[in-house]
This record gives sequence, C-alpha cells and structure tokens, in this order.
Amino acid sequence: MNILITGNLGYVGSVLVKYLRQSFPKSKLIGFDIGYFAKHITNPNLTPDNLLNMQYYGDVREFPDQILEGVDALIHLAAISNDPMGNKYEEATLEINFEATKRIAEKAKKAGVRAFVFASSCSVYGYAENEARKETSTLNPLTAYARSKVLSENALAQLADDNFKVSCFRFATACGFSDRLRLDLVANDFVASAIGNNQINILSDGTPWRPLIHVKDMARAMIWGIKRKAMDEGGNFLLVNTGSNEWNYQVKQIAHEIQQILPKVSIYINPEAAPDKRSYKVDFGFFKKLAPDHQPEWNLKSTIRELVEGLGKMGFQDKNFRQSNLIRLNVINSLKKEGLINEELSVVQ
Repeated sequence: MNILITGNLGYVGSVLVKYLRQSFPKSKLIGFDIGYFAKHITNPNLTPDNLLNMQYYGDVREFPDQILEGVDALIHLAAISNDPMGNKYEEATLEINFEATKRIAEKAKKAGVRAFVFASSCSVYGYAENEARKETSTLNPLTAYARSKVLSENALAQLADDNFKVSCFRFATACGFSDRLRLDLVANDFVASAIGNNQINILSDGTPWRPLIHVKDMARAMIWGIKRKAMDEGGNFLLVNTGSNEWNYQVKQIAHEIQQILPKVSIYINPEAAPDKRSYKVDFGFFKKLAPDHQPEWNLKSTIRELVEGLGKMGFQDKNFRQSNLIRLNVINSLKKEGLINEELSVVQ
C-alpha cells in the first residue's frame, strides 16, 4: 500500500508517521509539507521523517498531480491549525484549509486513491450549553478555522462513492507529547505553565468544556479510517466525533488534574473574565460503536505524566514559553518577519 500524508511535518503528523510505519511496515509512506515547522524538533532522537520513503516540500494550494500516482490512501492533515492563526490570517486559512482540501480530494479521486482521511475538528460545534453534541447536532462554527472545517466536510461529502471512501474525523482537542511539540493547546499549555511558572493561569472563568484526545489516539483512529470497511463501518462517507466521553472536561478540571500530579502548583482562575464562547461537550458514542478496537487508550492522568516526562527530558524551564517557537503563531510570525513567507503565508521564492 502507498500512503500519502499531507502536513506530516507538524504536531500530529510526526506521531502519525510512526504509527503508520508500525501498522503498515511494508508500505510506501510519502510526506508532503510546506515545512513551516520542520526544524522545530522537540525530541533529540531520530526524527519520525526517517520512517518515510519520500518527502516532498510544497504548498497544498499548488499541489502537484504527479505525487498522487500509485497512491492508495491519503491522510490530509495540512492546515492552518488553530484559532489564533486562523483569525490573523483568515483569507489564507480559507484557501489552505478549505479550497486546497477540496482540490486535493478531487485530484485524489481522479487519480484512483481509494481512501481519503480528513482531520476535522469538534470546534465546529462552537458553543453548546445543553446536551453533548452528536454528529447530527446543529453546527455553530465561531472562528475561521472552524468554518473552514465545515466547508471541507460538505465538499468531501459530495465526492465520496463506492470507489472513494472518505472518513472525516471530528477530533477533540489534541494533547500529549510529540516530536514536534505544540504548547498552544490547552492541556499542553497548562502542563508547561505548571513546570515553567509553578502556576496555571486560567484566562477564562474555568467553566468552558473541552473534549480532549491524545495525539497518539488520533493516529490510531486515522489508521482505522484507512482500514475500515465502508459497507459495515460507516459507509462511503463517514463523519464521526472522535474521542471519548470520559475525556469531556471543564478547563478548570484539567488544571486540577495537573495539580494532583504536581501538587506544588497553584491555580489562578480569573473571576472577572468574559465568558468563553467556545464551550461544548461532545458525544463520542458513534465512534465507540463503529471502532470498538480503536478507542482511546490514553487518559488525562497518563497524558499529563507523559508531558511532564517529555518536557523534563527537554530540560524545559521556560517561564515565557508563550513567546517561544513552541507556539505555532510565533513561528509563522517569525517566518513572515524574516521575509521567508508573505502575508498569504506562501513561501517567498
């Protein structure tokens, strides 16, 4: 089997490649990435990129057709990956996250790719104060990033058929250690703050809900997306909340779980904070029914311990980590300041 991964040089892709190599040891693994974060390795050992058979560098907005020759499955991760980046670069986010996704999927179908796996997000639910959101619930995307995911899902639904199996995973908020670590994710941020500052500052009132999923469990779900049988496991087009009901947490609960493991850490909750409009619980029952053998294996406590261990091996003590290259927007701004990319986030030739 030949598997192409777009956005493989990021936080999720660096973990996914290892799992793909374990699950498909004889497969040809191909990476395609613009390389914004390629050099930001947080593990001193060999990079996961060494497990690839081939690495291409390029912009998904100018995706070359020839890379798809002989590809059986495509996992599409490439995206402007969070709300701060999406809000600052809204037009580029729409181009990269939606328009390029649609074009690549059309090209993949035309080239004979049989399985297309798309990393979507539970952020499409936006704000939901009542019951946990199901796949059939009303969507309320509040940001450019979330809107781009909704548009992509709708476009992919039109392409799926008996010869082109599409799996859209609405992932919970990612967390956990990676060879290209991000600290602009809520659980990762809190652990880093606990280590660097001995304090967790919650900028909201702590009540917003955030479902979480370990990045390694995201990888396992996407591998199931390649393998799943359309007839018995979700149909030609699958749209599924991906995570676990046990991982629905309020933000303040995440902080208190960290405090249990690092008891000297203090927690500050801002009682004057304006309500956070991004708050939602999610129902993951459909995913559990469809993929009982690919359910999340990590829990919040084991994830916190892994992050503490991983940051310890890095010698992490950065009190000002939010100004570091472990924050994705900082990397983008730095590349732009150096003239390496432009306002459209394209590489300057």
